[in-house]
Amino acid sequence: MHKTMHTTIPTSILAAAIAAAMAASAQAMDMQGMAMPASPATAKPAMPAPARGASMDGRNMPGMAMPPSAAQAAAQPASRTADPDSGGYTLSTGPYIPAGVKPPRLADQQSFGSVLVDRLERAYSQGSGNWTTYDVQAWYGRDFNRAVLKAEGQVSRGRLQDARTELLWGHAIAPYWDSQLGVRHDNGGGPDRDWLAFGVQGLAPYWFNVEATGYLGDQGRSALRLSASYELLLTQRVVLQPQFELNAYGSDDAARGIGSGLSDTTAGLRLRYDISRQFSPYVGVEWSGRFGRTGDMARAAGERRDTTDFVAGVHVWF
Repeated sequence: MHKTMHTTIPTSILAAAIAAAMAASAQAMDMQGMAMPASPATAKPAMPAPARGASMDGRNMPGMAMPPSAAQAAAQPASRTADPDSGGYTLSTGPYIPAGVKPPRLADQQSFGSVLVDRLERAYSQGSGNWTTYDVQAWYGRDFNRAVLKAEGQVSRGRLQDARTELLWGHAIAPYWDSQLGVRHDNGGGPDRDWLAFGVQGLAPYWFNVEATGYLGDQGRSALRLSASYELLLTQRVVLQPQFELNAYGSDDAARGIGSGLSDTTAGLRLRYDISRQFSPYVGVEWSGRFGRTGDMARAAGERRDTTDFVAGVHVWF
């Protein structure tokens, strides 16, 4: 008979084996997707719970908007302005504004000026001699309001024969159109006359330059002046310019040789060459006529009712 031998396992060894098996089982469960606690280095801050009445994406739930408390309203910043948000810089101070230099402005905050010598010419006529004519406009101001100066006249034999000078306030009333209000002064060729002037000036459709001005003077005098011109570009530098002007008066002014009604008209055609955009010599022809009582007064004074003149001059602006 075989004798069976029994081996006794110590209790401490058995306890250690059970503990090792439990640790291996826990490690296997973690590897299958069980969440591990994050280490302090990789832990992310917990997201705050949404406020009452708000959804998870920060928007209020319908019907559950909550008004801010008094403390929250006091903590909200006041409306911002440009200067505090610019780091202390303003339009007149800062490292990019040299000393003595005016602060920058927008285009409609600047004042601009220009002078246009539309005609400075010499006229040659067989019947009534020769003379020099000038027609100048100047303005200074901004986009909507500006001061306007208009001056037109004739000089013959060293004397001013007839001159019209206007000082106006121009105000923009539409794109390309200004209303004008001011005074007019006539001198030369008789006693001086003063008028109150009001009218419009602008660019009509199809690029016609138009002026229409009415005048009121003392002793019930009234007058109307209309003028129009057009610039036809034959080439980029050769320009053909027709021009027309009409004057009418409400009453006779025998001292200046003016009768009531349609007084005079002028129609001219000038061909100019733009040496630059600001300087252009030209040649042309101009017809002028006097009508009605004005024509009768001219004939009684030994002058012609109408003349045709050849002209040469320069057109300048700056």
